[in-house]
Amino acid sequence: MNNAIKHPQAGVTLVELILSIVVISIALVGIFKVINLTSSTSANPMIQYQAIAIAESYMEEISLQAYCDPILITSCTFGNGVGPDAGEVRAIYNDVDDYNGLTDIGAMDRQGHPIAALSSYTISVTVIEDYGTTGLQEKIITVNVTGPATPNLALTAYAFFN
Repeated sequence: MNNAIKHPQAGVTLVELILSIVVISIALVGIFKVINLTSSTSANPMIQYQAIAIAESYMEEISLQAYCDPILITSCTFGNGVGPDAGEVRAIYNDVDDYNGLTDIGAMDRQGHPIAALSSYTISVTVIEDYGTTGLQEKIITVNVTGPATPNLALTAYAFFN
């Protein structure tokens, strides 16, 4: 009688080792494809943030202006039209509706100097007079920004007559 106890096999076979290498390599290929896709589109959020920053900058500039022209109009009523007054340029705009129709190819500062790093964006502004649903006299300001590989971004705000 053989008193030797048979022990179960410990370790892995060559076939199991090869199969595990194949499975791990397939998983690594998938992970590397995801990393490649992520890194190739990582500049897109930066472009979106730039477009948002440009729109916010223009909107802040416009929102800080008076509702009515402080020089030409003593009583602010609708029907005076929107848009810059004769001879006005952006550096001397003094009310919200002067910005209606403004179109800049490349972002510019208030004095009209181009910002070189943002030359691939196009900015357009519309200002509409409206009584709105509340019956209050208001102007609707919309800043549209388009840029490289970005769809049209529109930022809208309201200016109210106090």
